[in-house]
Amino acid sequence: MSASASSPPAGEENKQEAAPVRHCKGVNDLDKVVLREVRGSSAEVYLYGGHVTSWKDEHGDELLFVSNKAIFKPPKAIRGGIPICFPQFSNFGNLEQHGFARNRTWCVDNDPPPFPVPTSNTAYVDLILKPTEEDLKIWPHSFEYRLRVALSPGGDLMLTSRIRNTNADGKSFSFTFAYHTYFKISDISEVRVEGLETLDYLDNLQDRARFTEQGDAIVFESELDRIYLGTPSKIAIIDHEKKRTFVVRKGGLPDAVVWNPWDKKAKAMSDFGDDEYKRMVCVEAAAIEKPVTLKPGEEWTGKLDLSAVPSSYYSGQLDPDRVIQDSTVPEDSIS
Repeated sequence: MSASASSPPAGEENKQEAAPVRHCKGVNDLDKVVLREVRGSSAEVYLYGGHVTSWKDEHGDELLFVSNKAIFKPPKAIRGGIPICFPQFSNFGNLEQHGFARNRTWCVDNDPPPFPVPTSNTAYVDLILKPTEEDLKIWPHSFEYRLRVALSPGGDLMLTSRIRNTNADGKSFSFTFAYHTYFKISDISEVRVEGLETLDYLDNLQDRARFTEQGDAIVFESELDRIYLGTPSKIAIIDHEKKRTFVVRKGGLPDAVVWNPWDKKAKAMSDFGDDEYKRMVCVEAAAIEKPVTLKPGEEWTGKLDLSAVPSSYYSGQLDPDRVIQDSTVPEDSIS
């Protein structure tokens, strides 16, 4: 297509850029929604998987990692961004790895039930997923999964999942869950994760044996794949080289998965570059050890709020007061 044929009318391009919510086509002609805040931060959400694939700050710097080898083609899940693991995390059950929500095409929900806390944000989109006939064969439970993806005026990325049991047969169901967030970092050797000290974790590299974290922070020197249990509502990922700290706030999600595949596993993944493990780390808000159980009509809410702030140090440690102060979301807004 020639440039003239694809160019929008004069003035139209800027209008499109400024729109807080824009529906368009992404890689391989897949439908996506672009969210943009007035100060310049943005996010992209693919309807395939209800999958956030981009989150940029007001300077246009990308904050999420997506592999250069990611395959944007159903039924393969997109490698990177924020895959949604539902109704099963990993192989905690009989379904395919991480369940099926990340492999399904979601719909835009034009008339969602009101949120408990009204939002003044205009940059948000509501998606909905319901089971197909095929889904009901492999997981025989009727549900409505509503997902809101929003950008705060300060550039925070907020995901709210509301999952309701709509079974007509009176049966409860249980599920495990994770926001499998891939953060983009400068170098894995320059990163530390704080907030999980002294906690118990299940080590996925040792048949999920249970250990207690001994370090004052998590650092990365080899493959790491752990499920931390009973975690606080706030976790910090400190990137020394970038002088940037990601703050993960979460609600309804007691566990946290920390993962980096390192070199050997990276080479074994067809949709992941051999050296890309150096530029990503997964810190995942999750509900795994104790599955969530819903009776018919009951609804569960799981919240994730991500912010990126300049790193601030006090005696070599993250200063938690500074992080709260720099964030645009009050501490008590996520319960």
